[in-house]
Amino acid sequence: MKTTTSTPSVRPTEGWARLFFWEEAAWDWQSARAEGRRPEYSEYIARNLRALRGGVGREAGTVPSMRSVHRIPLQDDGSDRLPDRYVAEHHTLTLFGLHQHAASEPVHQPGVGLGAACLLLRRSEALTQAAVERRLTAAATAQDLNELVQHLQRLVSLLRRAGVSLDYTRLLRELTAWDGPDRNRVLRSWGLQYTDPGTPEPEDGEDAGKERAPYWVTFDPGSPDAGAQLAALRSGTGREPGTVPAMWPFHRTRMASEWRDKGSLTRDLTAEHTALTLFARHQQTHDRLMHITGNSPGTAAGLLARKAAQGSEGKAVTAALERRFGVLLTSGDADELAMHLRSFVPLLNQAGVALDYDLCRTALRTWDDPRRPDAATGFRQRWDRDFHLAASS
Repeated sequence: MKTTTSTPSVRPTEGWARLFFWEEAAWDWQSARAEGRRPEYSEYIARNLRALRGGVGREAGTVPSMRSVHRIPLQDDGSDRLPDRYVAEHHTLTLFGLHQHAASEPVHQPGVGLGAACLLLRRSEALTQAAVERRLTAAATAQDLNELVQHLQRLVSLLRRAGVSLDYTRLLRELTAWDGPDRNRVLRSWGLQYTDPGTPEPEDGEDAGKERAPYWVTFDPGSPDAGAQLAALRSGTGREPGTVPAMWPFHRTRMASEWRDKGSLTRDLTAEHTALTLFARHQQTHDRLMHITGNSPGTAAGLLARKAAQGSEGKAVTAALERRFGVLLTSGDADELAMHLRSFVPLLNQAGVALDYDLCRTALRTWDDPRRPDAATGFRQRWDRDFHLAASS
């Protein structure tokens, strides 16, 4: 039996801030089921859902029927400009209205960020992996909030058809941050959620729980997509780790769910990002793999020096390389180490000398880690020995 109450059935508000409308809607539905009634929305919720859909494409604050569902108050300060959070709430409400339309259950689900929702959409097989990634990338590369909302309108319709929910309280925070300095954290959280390996499937057998091999290990130079993949990785050079949508499919970093949800910038992610961009620059134009286990930066620099010694200006070039490599060894932190590796990689590319990118990632991750105070010293000593051994053999 459908309820016709004019007020929502919601959690008592004593001691709580008033629920956002999408939270009210979910509580209303759950309350009906808990009371043994048919789980559906009250007339109050249904009426306001229609109002939300009427606000799609409309400017915030211009839709009278939506005013009662806003929870972010407007300040009477004489300003003609609406608060950013109020505008973000308007867009969040309209997206929720589109998503909830004709859905049989509440689509607001705490804890499901946009990246996680797109991962679920991909696993639902409602769209191909490439199609999901195109849509997520389009949203992530939006230049401003209005463009982002246009992409999200199309995306939430796909989520609705696939039965995938979304955390609209989280989305409100993300839309509020989009045109501000916290956009990178939002982007990183989407990318990390989307690349989350998740719980292994039973059919994974012996491979269940194993970490996926890094991209540079599995890269196939003969693949028809190889050039496009390397170009995508090179686009991340100089960019903040985790914020480059074109790179998201190539990340393999494991991370605690809480850190993924927050878009945390960890040492692991930073090291992998740098190693990916270095490998992409190194691998281009080569039809054999430029990642070789055991070729430390010291070994690679030594091989360069040995090749240079065979030329007409051998001694001078060898001495210059040795000085340059010595500067790399004196790197004070991981950022400086990355800078020097970036200057070496074009030389390695030109000479066709490979590098161990697993080792590079480990060095970039631990070089200045306060928990590993002797790490940099250990790398310096080993790489220095590798250099002289490779240069003289």
